[in-house]
Amino acid sequence: MEVWTYFQDILFPRIQEFATEAWLAYSRPLPSSHNQLLSLFLMCCCIAAAIGGLFYNWMFFSLQYSFQFSAAAASAISFLALLTLFLMHPIRCMFTIIVPTLGTKQGRRLLLSATFMIVAVNIVPNIMSNIETILQVIKCICKNSSESLLNSTVLLGNASWDFSDALKRVTDNMPDQTGRARDGHVWFETHNNNNLLSQRIISASQGIKEDFLQVDVLVQKVILLGNRVIAGFFLFYLIFESAWYLKSYLTDLRFDNVYITKKLEDLARENKATHLLVCSPKKLIKSTGFKLSREELLSCVMHLFLLTLVLMLTLVIIATDYIAFHLAQAAVTEVAQFPVVPIVISIKYEAKLIFVPFLEYIFNGAFSTEQSLPPFERSYHQNLTFVSANCPMRWPNPPNKAVVLAVGLLYCIIYTMIFLETYSRRLCRKISASFFNSQEDRRVQYLYRKLVGKHKKKNGHQQKPTTPS
Repeated sequence: MEVWTYFQDILFPRIQEFATEAWLAYSRPLPSSHNQLLSLFLMCCCIAAAIGGLFYNWMFFSLQYSFQFSAAAASAISFLALLTLFLMHPIRCMFTIIVPTLGTKQGRRLLLSATFMIVAVNIVPNIMSNIETILQVIKCICKNSSESLLNSTVLLGNASWDFSDALKRVTDNMPDQTGRARDGHVWFETHNNNNLLSQRIISASQGIKEDFLQVDVLVQKVILLGNRVIAGFFLFYLIFESAWYLKSYLTDLRFDNVYITKKLEDLARENKATHLLVCSPKKLIKSTGFKLSREELLSCVMHLFLLTLVLMLTLVIIATDYIAFHLAQAAVTEVAQFPVVPIVISIKYEAKLIFVPFLEYIFNGAFSTEQSLPPFERSYHQNLTFVSANCPMRWPNPPNKAVVLAVGLLYCIIYTMIFLETYSRRLCRKISASFFNSQEDRRVQYLYRKLVGKHKKKNGHQQKPTTPS
């Protein structure tokens, strides 16, 4: 209990007082004392260092620039930010407005750019790698099955040799007047060259692999270049939007002037016109409230719909990564379990010798003119293999769950930023008001006069006399 009392009565008031003095020194056009000047310089140094660090990480890790270029650009940006923040009051206000502007659509675009870069650098190459694994499996199947099929022609050679040997024995048993023994054999000759076939298959697969790698490299370069251009455009547009907001705030009294602020309530109370705020138009919004107007809700719904379309595209890419991995895993696993296909060649041969067949009719079958020879029947076996154990096949790369988690976290932040966009714009107005108090007073006076005029006009219509009939 004593600890809570210490925090509530001593520590929290001191922190609040310190933050108020630091913000006063930061938002004033000119420091009023040496302490405010020192506080302003230290705050500008911290902000410049933070800007340089964020810029370096964004260029080196997200946009894939070199270390030297990223460090040099971050150092230059940090030094330039220090000078401009310390010496120029409007630029200091503009840079401060950039922080809540990151919660608007420009900040969402920057996060979407970073998300696309993560997908392009981590997920797309993994898809290409798994597809390459599938192509490697197909290459192994084609090469080994063709070699095994060509090697099976040896069976035909053995069968032809044995069959010709059997034919030779038949002719050897024939009399000289009806047949003559021959020394030759029937031979099945095949013209194949396994080395030439392997070279052609390897050459074709290497050509496909090189074309595939060229497409992969081209896609990576196009995505990287496009992401750099889009990210640079969004960054400059973010700065431009902050500058445009500040310019409109300073030059147009009607711009973003729809809030019931404390100054407006005090002015209405001094003039005893608090009823103007109670009966205010629906477009007026309490600056410290969380209620969203109808226009703000419609804008959130539209942005949610567009972001969901982009999310669906990202989910399709992530699903493709998982599908490619499971297909490659199934291909490698199933190929290793391919059965051996047996090939069987069976030859069955029967022969009879007939000597002067008309003699059998002359002597009424007294003796036979036929002679049966031993039958020839033989089978030849060989196995046809589709994949060899020597075929190099790498295991597919699984999807990186950390990358998927990072992409999901970025999308959660982007979805949250859609609802916080309205409050970010309110914070931009509050920052501008703290930097330019006199301009905020003029804006409050203008809004008050506008409310008084609308109230008088409304009462004039209601109290308009009617003519007697």
